[in-house]
Amino acid sequence: MNVTLIVFVVLYLLGTLALGVWAGTRIKNTADFAIAGRSLPLIMVVTTTFATWFGAETVMGIPAKFVQGGLNAIVEDPFGAGTCLILVGLFFASKLYRMNLLTIGDFYRQRYGKGIEVFCSAAIILSYLGWVAAQITALGLVFSVLTNGAMSETAGMIVGTLAVLVYVVVGGFLAVAWTDFIQMIVLVVGMSIIAWFSADLAGGAGVVLDKIASQDLWRFLPEPSFHDVAFFIGAGLTMMLGSIPQQDVYQRVMSAKDARTARNGAVIGGASYILFAFVPMFVVASAVVVMGEQAMTLAKDDYQRVLPTFVMAKMPLVMQILFFGALLSAIKSTSSATLLAPATSFVENILKNLRPHMGDRQQLRAMRFSIVAFAGLVLAYAIAMQGTSIYDLVSSAYQITLVGAFVPLVFGLYWQRSTTQGAIASVTAGIAVWIVFLPQVSLLGEFFPGQLAGLIAAVVGMLAGSLLPQVLVNRHDPDHHVKGLNA
Repeated sequence: MNVTLIVFVVLYLLGTLALGVWAGTRIKNTADFAIAGRSLPLIMVVTTTFATWFGAETVMGIPAKFVQGGLNAIVEDPFGAGTCLILVGLFFASKLYRMNLLTIGDFYRQRYGKGIEVFCSAAIILSYLGWVAAQITALGLVFSVLTNGAMSETAGMIVGTLAVLVYVVVGGFLAVAWTDFIQMIVLVVGMSIIAWFSADLAGGAGVVLDKIASQDLWRFLPEPSFHDVAFFIGAGLTMMLGSIPQQDVYQRVMSAKDARTARNGAVIGGASYILFAFVPMFVVASAVVVMGEQAMTLAKDDYQRVLPTFVMAKMPLVMQILFFGALLSAIKSTSSATLLAPATSFVENILKNLRPHMGDRQQLRAMRFSIVAFAGLVLAYAIAMQGTSIYDLVSSAYQITLVGAFVPLVFGLYWQRSTTQGAIASVTAGIAVWIVFLPQVSLLGEFFPGQLAGLIAAVVGMLAGSLLPQVLVNRHDPDHHVKGLNA
């Protein structure tokens, strides 16, 4: 056990806690807590967007998938995930920003009514279980590696959750934004230096790139068969579109000081994420060159330990400090944002429908209590799901929002004829078809991706549910102008 390394890690954790507590002194109302009072400049919107996306799966999950299957195996993340942010910036940020809403669920209420608001918000909240659980799982792994097994992964999960929970509960999104800003600097600098040192260990960057090319890891497109193409598209769309109707993305859009900053911040953050995700991939490829079959065996059997093992076994103390600082930055930035987002949605879009007369102070208190409750729920889920890969926990999280919340959002913003009936049909059809394709229900998912089938059903449901009532009304009364369908 390296005591010096642990001391540096503890000091770093305490520093971020102190920053979060300081941010908490600036919280005056729910808008400050949930969206930082719509005041953040471009640089902070970029850093908090990038830092939120750059989580445990980017550092430990994506690289191991890459060295096993090449670019084709990681179409979901980082390519789908990063493209999501670019699409948000280009097509959603300005429109949503001008609506001046607190949550993405508020949009569903304003456009379709309270029923769709509650249902879509519930789907969005559930989708965070897997994503936050992945970060907590990674925190447990980090603390276990740091203590050389003296602290179990379960105990590490508990300690890590508490470390993040304190500054999120106290400082809300303002604390998240400030800590993200610091953590992104640590992340970028730390991982860049680690990549340079890794290349030196491997005999130069050229050796690593030659190794990647010799294994055909640059191949991106699938085999030209219906099965492979369908699953490739399904994987890419899961995070590309399923991440769009997410509260954490919406909070970053709404925290900007103006609509232009919201748009540019999302686009720059998304592009930066895709580009910088190649850095940990390069580091793991270097590990394969240096460690040979040991690294590939870890990548297959326990891939989440490839990078930590490489750093602890082959690098000096300074590099270990940089690596774990960068890794903790990645995990904490993502877990803090994804704890805050579902709690905000629950209070604003579900609890307020049950208790409509809550004042601002009561709402702020409810948000803090909800964060603690959700953290406990996710911690229990993460412990129960031990053994499930971080990458799989994250990638599966977005399927429910893809089939249940994406279509009503897009059609609500861009199609004036979309109606409440259409949204109901879309959500019902999308989720029902997706469930039918689940492996626990049928074998259909082996032949066609369930999330893609659910997305198609959601589009058909929206079109049929919106247009058929209008057609029927016009058929019975040609002079009747359909009004009020969005009540």
